[in-house]
Amino acid sequence: MIPRVSPLALTMGDPAGIGGELTLKSWHQRRQGGSVFAALDDPARLGRLSEALGLATPIRLVSALSEAPAVFPDALPVLPVPLVEPAVPGQPSPANAQAVIGSIELATKLALAGEAGAVVTNPINKAVLYQAGFSFPGHTEFLAHLTGVDGQEVMMLASPMLRVVPVTVHVSLRDAIARLTPEKIAAAARTTAAALKRDFGLASPRLAVAGLNPHAGEQGALGSEETTLVQPAIDALRAEGIDVSGPWPPDTMFTAAARTRYDAAICLYHDQALIPIKTLDMDHGVNVTLGLPIVRTSPDHGTAFDIAGRGTADPTSLLAALDLAGTLAACRAGAA
Repeated sequence: MIPRVSPLALTMGDPAGIGGELTLKSWHQRRQGGSVFAALDDPARLGRLSEALGLATPIRLVSALSEAPAVFPDALPVLPVPLVEPAVPGQPSPANAQAVIGSIELATKLALAGEAGAVVTNPINKAVLYQAGFSFPGHTEFLAHLTGVDGQEVMMLASPMLRVVPVTVHVSLRDAIARLTPEKIAAAARTTAAALKRDFGLASPRLAVAGLNPHAGEQGALGSEETTLVQPAIDALRAEGIDVSGPWPPDTMFTAAARTRYDAAICLYHDQALIPIKTLDMDHGVNVTLGLPIVRTSPDHGTAFDIAGRGTADPTSLLAALDLAGTLAACRAGAA
C-alpha cells in the first residue's frame, strides 16, 4: 500500500521570474491527477499573472495545507505570502526579497511539522536576495540551515536517464580541486547511498565515483588525485558495505552502456556532474537536496527573466520536480 502523502509546499521563487507562470501551468496539468500542492505565494500576483497570460486559473486562499486536497481539483490552493510591491516580469526587486525568503521559510516549517509532504522550490535570484542581506550561497545551504543540518546537505540532479551528485558545487574549478579530500568524497557518497535507499526505494544502490583527471589519471601518468583522493574514499566506503566502483574515466562513464552499471554517479566538481545530465535530459532534470530531514526538490533551471511574462515558459522541469517530490515523500513515509 502506498502511504498517503501530505500536500506539497511550492514556494514563490523570484516573483519577477517564470516561477508564477510555471505554478499556474503545473496546476492545470496536475489538477486531475498527481501530487496535490499548494502555492506559498501572493494570491493577487498569481491572479494578475493568470489573467495576463490567459490561463484562466481559479485561485483559492487556504489557511492550512490540509485544506489543499479538497480545493485542488477545482482551484489552485494558495497559502498567502504577500509581496511588498507588485512584481514586474523580468525586473527583479530587492523590495520583495523578504517575501521570497519567507516563502521558503514557511514551506520548510510546514515540512518539518509534517503538514507538507515535501518542499518544492521555484527558482530564485540570489543576487537580489544578497542585496536584502541573504547570506547563503543558495537554496541548498539555506534549507540545511533551516533544518539544522548545516554542512550535511548534498545536491543531486536526477532524471529518468541519470542521477549525479557533485562533491563540490558552486566554487571555481581551482578551489574545487583544492577542497577535495577522501573524507569529503566519502561523505557525499555515504549520504547518496542512504538517500537512494530511503527516498528512492533502492534496496542495494550502486555508486560510481568519477576520476578527476583524463582517463582517471592513466595510472598516475596524467595525475595522482585518483590514487591520493578517490581510491581512499572508495576503500572506506567498501569497508562500510557500500556498493561503489571507480575511479571511472569521466569521458566514458556517462555512455548509455556505462549508465546501466550504477544508480548514481559521484562527481568531483560542478560541471563534471551537470554537463552530462543537462545534455542527456535537460527538460526532466530535477534538483534534489539529500541529507535533509525533509524532502526537497526543484526544477533544474533558473528564473529566466528574459522570457518572464510572455507565456512561453515550459513547466516540464517543475512538473518533474513535483512528481519526484511526491514519489520521494511516499518512499520516505513507507520507509518510516
